[in-house]
Amino acid sequence: MDLFQEMDESSDDWLSLKPVQPLPSQCCGSGCTPCIFDIYQKELALWEEAKKRNDKNYLTNKETNKKDSNAAIIDSEMFTAFKLCSVERLTDDTCQYRFELPRGWTLGLTLGQHIVLRGTVNDMELQRAYTPISPVDMEDSFEVLIKCYPDGLMSQYVQSWKVNDSICWRGPFGGFPYEPNKYGQLLMLASGTGVAPMLPIMQHITGNEDDETFVTLVGCFRNFKSIYMKPLLQDLSLYWNIKTVYALSQEETIDNLPWSYQEKTHIGRIDCDVLRSVIDSCRRKPYVLICGSLTFNEDMVNYLKRLELQEDSCFIF
Repeated sequence: MDLFQEMDESSDDWLSLKPVQPLPSQCCGSGCTPCIFDIYQKELALWEEAKKRNDKNYLTNKETNKKDSNAAIIDSEMFTAFKLCSVERLTDDTCQYRFELPRGWTLGLTLGQHIVLRGTVNDMELQRAYTPISPVDMEDSFEVLIKCYPDGLMSQYVQSWKVNDSICWRGPFGGFPYEPNKYGQLLMLASGTGVAPMLPIMQHITGNEDDETFVTLVGCFRNFKSIYMKPLLQDLSLYWNIKTVYALSQEETIDNLPWSYQEKTHIGRIDCDVLRSVIDSCRRKPYVLICGSLTFNEDMVNYLKRLELQEDSCFIF
């Protein structure tokens, strides 16, 4: 083998190890830190340093040292596969998915944090962010609420899942810096699957006897059938400091609802007047949590401004 052939093979070896730049579709768009593009730049810098040293073991040693120093079950930079152990259909387009953890382990999230799902459709890699609905201290498994859309690419991937499949996640990201009794009253404005980050917070409060925070949840859904997690929300509303209210945009009349929902349901979309009424019913000045579509979030912020609620009294997931 001559010198030029050795150089060509060496160059090919290094090119095969070079990180591949992510496609725009691989970014979930949730502002994760680190983003997949941040990870790419970090891996590229590591590759360039290894190539400069002409030492391929440099890549392996760096990765091994990182794994040894990280005892968490999930990592924000590398995807981890979790076995899907059950699927429960909640509505026509939404299911509750449970994933297995090693016995005695928790996912290790704090309140309000989300994780990122990786999927592949037609050889295209996709990533989307979801907030687990299970309590942050839940052991042996975690649960995620996912709504599927007729034309959604990630929805195609999710609908292909079967129990015992291995599904890849990374995280955690974001979060709501909650402390017991820090806020006298929380007002949660959630649209559809935007209820997901609210549930662990509510369960965290009700699970702490020393936490006397009042909570009012306003859940916005199309109709009664589309309300997610009804049994859990009903159980939570039995606590002395928890109140649930619903705004059903496509329900015709409250007369069609079970009696236990009739007094706490508004027919129609939530607007400034409805929000004013809810705030007036709060026992203390509320700190507001918002989660929904971009349009929903913008509308709620605008309503709150009209009601002269300070910007520092609001958190958007």
